[in-house]
This record gives sequence, C-alpha cells and structure tokens, in this order.
Amino acid sequence: MDAKEILLSHLRETIDLNTEQESIVLDSYKEKYLKKKEVLLFAGEISNHMQFIAKGCLRAYHMDEEAKEHIVQFGIEGWWVNDLYSYLTETPAKQFVQALEPTTVLQIHRDALNELYNKVPAIERFYRLKFEKAYVALQDRTINSMSKSAEERYLEFRSKYRSIEQRVPQYMIASYLGITPEFLSALRKKIK
Repeated sequence: MDAKEILLSHLRETIDLNTEQESIVLDSYKEKYLKKKEVLLFAGEISNHMQFIAKGCLRAYHMDEEAKEHIVQFGIEGWWVNDLYSYLTETPAKQFVQALEPTTVLQIHRDALNELYNKVPAIERFYRLKFEKAYVALQDRTINSMSKSAEERYLEFRSKYRSIEQRVPQYMIASYLGITPEFLSALRKKIK
C-alpha cells in the first residue's frame, strides 16, 4: 500500500469521504522522505505542517539548557507527530522532530489544510477529534508522570506501545519515561 492509501485508510477510520473528496484530500498532502537521523522540524522553526507517518518511526524531543534530550513523543506508522503548540500558536517550536529510521511522512501546510476544511468539511471534524485525543493523551501522560512510579510508567508503556519498545533504543525509552538508562535497565531485570 502506498503512503497516500495508508493515509486514506487512516482517515476512513474516523470519517466518511466520497471518491471526489478523497481525491481532493490526497492532492493536498505532499510526501516527504527522511533518512535515519534526519530532522523534520528544528527547535526555533515554526511548525507549519501537520505530519502523518506512513512508514517509519520518529521522535519529538526537547533539549534543556544543559543540552540534555527529553523525549516528548514517539510516532510510528499511522500516527501523527508534530510540535503541536508551535503549529497551533504559530510560534517557534520548542521541540525537534527526528527520524529514527527511514521514514515517509505525508505533510499538509496549514494554509492548504484551512482550504481543505472549506472544500471537505469532514476533514475539520477529523482534525478536531485528533486534537481532542492529543490533549487527552497529554493530560494523561502529565498526571501519570506525577502520580505513578517509574515501574508503573514503564509497565504501562510496555503494554500500550510494545511495537515502539522494540524499535527504539532503551536510552530513548528511559528519556521518554523521565528516568536514567541505568534505572530502566535495573527495572527491566527486576520485572523479568
């Protein structure tokens, strides 16, 4: 299945589109290919695109004042990844988005997306539902990081994102969980 067919299949899970609308939607997205380690979005740039992952794996991360990376999000096939705050506020991104393996994304520029909302109103509903889910996930992650132990967070990560755990280095999972790689290693040994 090519990248645009994957996107169409993803859209169909949430909204109904007729053949003409599908064609309009697909014409609005552009394919972008990334090599492993290639950066899709740099901190400081304004995120002007919504990005759908058709193939591959990405990470979004923030660098603190000491140049330490803090992984905010992973993304795999069928997921969306972005610095959503930058996109919605049109302010400089605080995150980098980088490919962890060769990746194909489908991008739509904010202007094209706004035009698409008028041409195909169901797309506006699709993105509203996606934004709602993103907000819920962010709030859930924030509360979990404050109220659950590192072991509970790791076990939840493993159960929710088993396929990601097997595709990304352990030190990145540790960063996502807010723990050191050594602590994650000790946790994994304890759980086995």
